[in-house]
Amino acid sequence: MKGLVTVFGGSGFLGSQIVRALVRQGARVRVAVRNPGRGYRLPMLGDVGQIEVVQANIRDQASVARALDGAEGCINAVAVLYESGRQTFNALHVEGAEMVAAEASAQGVSRFVQISALGADADSASAYARTKAAGEAATLRHQSQAVIIRPSVIFGQGDSFFNRFAAMALVSPALPLIGGGHTRFQPVFVGDVAAATAHVIAEPGASGKVYEFGGPTIYSFKELLEVMLKEIGRDRALIPIPFVLAKVIGLAGDLMAFSPVAPLVTSDQVELLRSDNVVSAGVPGLPDLGIVPVPLESIIPTYLYRYRKDGQYADITAAAPAR
Repeated sequence: MKGLVTVFGGSGFLGSQIVRALVRQGARVRVAVRNPGRGYRLPMLGDVGQIEVVQANIRDQASVARALDGAEGCINAVAVLYESGRQTFNALHVEGAEMVAAEASAQGVSRFVQISALGADADSASAYARTKAAGEAATLRHQSQAVIIRPSVIFGQGDSFFNRFAAMALVSPALPLIGGGHTRFQPVFVGDVAAATAHVIAEPGASGKVYEFGGPTIYSFKELLEVMLKEIGRDRALIPIPFVLAKVIGLAGDLMAFSPVAPLVTSDQVELLRSDNVVSAGVPGLPDLGIVPVPLESIIPTYLYRYRKDGQYADITAAAPAR
């Protein structure tokens, strides 16, 4: 797509990479964000004038309408992992998604992509998963040919999974294995998800399809923590925590909703961990778009090095002869 694409949530972890991927394929990009100051570096990703950062709140129709003015395509990548103040799951994942889709339809936007999540389920015990499913339904009410993308846990520079537990490993002698650490995940590289998103918005044949994106390997929660600890060179005990006890810990995390510090886990995230997070058989994924998923082990060394004892020089220090 060479026309204008509006990306809601384009300053976030995934959104900024989607902007980068769109620019590479020659699109003009309007990045619609609640706080434009967070996107001040984005224009440097493209040529002069190729990327525009504008203020928009998906809970405010007037700002959404302005952000979509003249756009040919729209990608909604707005999401939160836990609720905080007015940034609730329902407000963003459902009401916000519907507002963006409805306004895009009213303005004749021809291509639409909704970033959802693997595990989106209207019957889930998790509010996050339920609202992700409701957001998909709300989008399709106004954009029947929208592309729905459901990624598994996304890793890469600035991710909220490996960085969170690696930081915890610096100060704690043990890490929790919620539910015993048996939940399975299929982590996917942020660059792969971004490239795939840029591809489907430009591909007419993708219209109306649901895609599930996962990496090349399935890991248990315990295995992911072991991979992370090995990478940062830290020996930490992995303590199984039953779901009942984890839910109590999660309730304490819920109380941090108005804190500037992200909780380690919330009660809703505990509910999410009761179900595996892997792609479904027969559902289109990265290989169907010609993308070979990047292995986890080839990427995490590029950003987890800062959690090692000697940082980026850990390998050199280890190889140096003793004096």
